[in-house]
Amino acid sequence: MKLHSARFALPSFRRSLIGAAVMAICSGHALAVQPFTVKDIRVEGIQRTEAGTVFAYLPVRVGETFSDEKSVAAIKALYATGMFKDVRLEAEGDVLVVLVEERPAIASVAFTGTKEFEKDVLVKALKEIGVGEAKIFDKASVDRAEQELKRQYLSHGLYGVKITTTVTPIERNRVNVVFAVDEGDVARIKQINIVGNKAFTDKELREQLALNTGGWFSWYTKADQYSKTKLTGDIESLKSYYLDRGYIEMQVDSTQVSITPDKKDIYLTINITEGEKYKIAGTKFEGEMFGREEELKALNLMREGEIYSGARLTATNKRIQDRLATFGYAFANVNANPEINREKHEVGFTFFIDPGKRVYVRHMNIAGNTTTRDEVIRREFRQFESSWYDSNKIKLSRDRVDRLGYFKDVTIDTPEAQGTTDQVDVNVTVVEKPTGNFLIGGAFSQSEKFTLSASISQANFAGSGNTVGIELNTSHYSRTIAFSQTNPYFTDDGISRSFEVYLRTTEPPALNIGSYKIKQTGGRVSFGVPFSEVDTVFFGIGGERSRIETDVTSPIRFKQYVVDNGGPSDGIGSATTNSIPLTAAWQRDSRDSALTPSIGRYQRVNLEADLIGDQKYFRAIYEHQYFRPLFSKVTLALKGEIDYGHGIGKHVYPVFKNFYGGGIGSVRGYLSSSLGAVEPSTNDALGGASRLIGNAELQMPFPGSGNDRSLRWFGFLDGGQVYQEGEKMRISQLRYSAGLGISWISPVGPLKLSYAKPLNAKPTDRLERFQFQMGTGF
Repeated sequence: MKLHSARFALPSFRRSLIGAAVMAICSGHALAVQPFTVKDIRVEGIQRTEAGTVFAYLPVRVGETFSDEKSVAAIKALYATGMFKDVRLEAEGDVLVVLVEERPAIASVAFTGTKEFEKDVLVKALKEIGVGEAKIFDKASVDRAEQELKRQYLSHGLYGVKITTTVTPIERNRVNVVFAVDEGDVARIKQINIVGNKAFTDKELREQLALNTGGWFSWYTKADQYSKTKLTGDIESLKSYYLDRGYIEMQVDSTQVSITPDKKDIYLTINITEGEKYKIAGTKFEGEMFGREEELKALNLMREGEIYSGARLTATNKRIQDRLATFGYAFANVNANPEINREKHEVGFTFFIDPGKRVYVRHMNIAGNTTTRDEVIRREFRQFESSWYDSNKIKLSRDRVDRLGYFKDVTIDTPEAQGTTDQVDVNVTVVEKPTGNFLIGGAFSQSEKFTLSASISQANFAGSGNTVGIELNTSHYSRTIAFSQTNPYFTDDGISRSFEVYLRTTEPPALNIGSYKIKQTGGRVSFGVPFSEVDTVFFGIGGERSRIETDVTSPIRFKQYVVDNGGPSDGIGSATTNSIPLTAAWQRDSRDSALTPSIGRYQRVNLEADLIGDQKYFRAIYEHQYFRPLFSKVTLALKGEIDYGHGIGKHVYPVFKNFYGGGIGSVRGYLSSSLGAVEPSTNDALGGASRLIGNAELQMPFPGSGNDRSLRWFGFLDGGQVYQEGEKMRISQLRYSAGLGISWISPVGPLKLSYAKPLNAKPTDRLERFQFQMGTGF
C-alpha cells in the first residue's frame, strides 16, 4: 500500500518538509517535525461517506497535539478501510484538513447470458465475496468474482464458458458491473473406463456410479455432466461396493479426467487395485461392558466364516453404540481393530468398547415452530429434562412429533452442553407446513369427462394442536355441510375428544340412470384413550336421522328400503329412520412419519353398531399399512383393508351404509365407487355390505430430487372388490390394476397423480385411467 502525505501548510514548516518527515517515518528513519495543537478538523472530498466515519479512524482529536507519528497512523488507518484510493493531509493554520478521494461504489451487478444458474443465486453468491450492490468497487474482488463464476460453470460441465466483465462509471462516483456470460455447450461424459478390476465386470461397477454416459433421465439428473464432487462420491461408492464383498484392501489408485479439444466430450478413467477377498476369522469384545457382554455380543452381525462386509461392520458398531445410548452413554465409542492374515485371507476383529461418561439431558429446546405452540410439541416428548439420556426415547419423541402431521421435517441433534462433560442438550428443529387444507378431488372419464369435489379443514388450528374442519362438498352428486373438532389432549394425560355435526345429501353420480336422494342429519362424539406409546382405543356414540327419497327410476333395493321402513307399498316416496350408533376402535401407529412414512406400521380396527335405533346393524373395518425400506431410496408400502357389515336379527343392512370401491384410495383405474354389484335395469353401481382392498407401492424419490421425500414417484398394483350382504368374499372376483404415479407435498398442499391400466376388467366395468387429487394449503 502506498502512503501519500503532502502539502502541510504549517506556520513554521514547509509542506514538503512534512511530506519528507512522513516518508522518513515510513522508511524507518526518524525526522522531527514541530507538532501543533489542532483547533479544528475538516474533511473534504467525501460524497457518500459520512464525515463521522473519517473522524472515527483519525488518531487525533480537536485540542490534541498533531505530530508526524499521528500523520502516518492516520493515513494508514484511512487506507485500511478500503473506502479511499487517495488520502492527503494538509494544515491551514491550526486546522487539520483531510482530503480523500473515494473509491467508487457498486450501483448494480447484472448478468447476461446465464441459463445454468438463477440470477438471484449468482447475485447472492458474489455479494458474499465482496461484489454486490452498495459494496466498494475493488478490481481484485471483481477478478475473484469472475474466477468464481468460471469455477461454478466448470463444476457443471460447461468447460467452454467465457465471461467478459464490463465496469461502467455512472454519476455520484458509482459503477455498474455487468458479467456477460457465454456458457457454450455442456461437456458430457463420453466414456468411463475402470482399470484393474477382475472380480467384477465394468458394467457392474459402473452401476455403482452416479456419473454415467447418459440415459433417459439425463436431461433432468445431469448425471452425464462431470463434477468433481460427484466423482469423489463415486469413488466412495466403489470402495463400499468392494468392502461389502470382502475386499478389505481395495484401493482407488488414481483418476484421470481428460477433455477433448472442442471441450464437448469428457473421458474418465478410474484405476483400482482390488486386493484379495477376505473371510471373517472371528470376533472378540474388550472394554467396559457393565456385565452386559452377552447382550452386546448378540448385536454382532459379523459371523465367523462369512465373507467380510464393511456395511455389517459399520452396522455392528452402530448397534452397540445405540444400545449403550439407551443407558445414558450418549458418546460411547466402539472401535473394531482388524487383525489381517494375508496367507489365509482372513480377518479377525476386536471390538474395543469405551462407553465414556454417562450423561443426562440438561435442556430440551424447540426451534422452527412459527405457528405451533411449544406445548403442542413438548407434550409429545418421551425424553425429559434432568433425566438420563436415552436414545430410544429421543427417537420416539422425534417420531411422535413427526406423526402429528404439522411439519415437513423434524430433526433432533444432541450437542454436548458447554462447560460440562456429563450433560447434553436435545435440540428439536421443525419446519412448519401449511395445516389448512382445501381439498379438491377430480378425475377424467369417457362418460362424465371431468368431475370435482371439495372440502376444507384446518389441522393444528391457531397452533393449538386441535383440528377444526368445515366440510363443504358441493359436487353435483354429494352435498355436505359438516363441522368437526378434535382435541388430542382433552385431558392432560392424552385422552382425546372428537365431535362432529353434519347435514349430508347424497344423490347418485350423473353416470347413473337410477335416481334417489339420501338426506342425513346427525352428530357424534368420541374419546380416545392411549394405553401405550403407539396404541389408542376409542369409544363413541352418535345420533343420526336418515331420509331416503325415491322415484320410479330408483334402484330396487332403495325402493325396498322405503317399503321396509313405513313408506308407500310401491317403494316410490320417502322413509325416515333414526339410529344411535355406538363405536369402538383400536389404532396402532408406529410409522416414522404421518406424511411420508418410510418404515413402520399403521393398524386400525373400527366397530360400529346400532342396537337401540331403527336400523339394527353392525359394520366392522380393519386396515393395515406396512412400510419398509428396501434400498437406500426405495420404500415398499403395503395396504390392506377388509370391511364387513350386516343387519342384526331380521333387519337388513342399511343401503346408505354401503361400502364402495374404485378410484384413488381403493382400486385405481376404475371409476370411483363403481365396483361391485349393479342395478340390473340401469347398470348403476350399488356398493355393498363388505369390501376387500389391497394396494402395493414401490415409492422412490423423483430423479434428481436426492433424498427429498416430499416429491416421489411410485409404481403400484391394486386389487379390490365390493360384495353384497351375505355374499362370500371371493378372491377370484377381485379387480386388479397397475400403473405409475407421482405424489408431491407441495408448498400449497399435497398433490397426487396416477395413471392405471386395469388388468382384468370385465366388459361391464367402468374405467378411468387417469385420476388425481390435490390440496391447496393456507
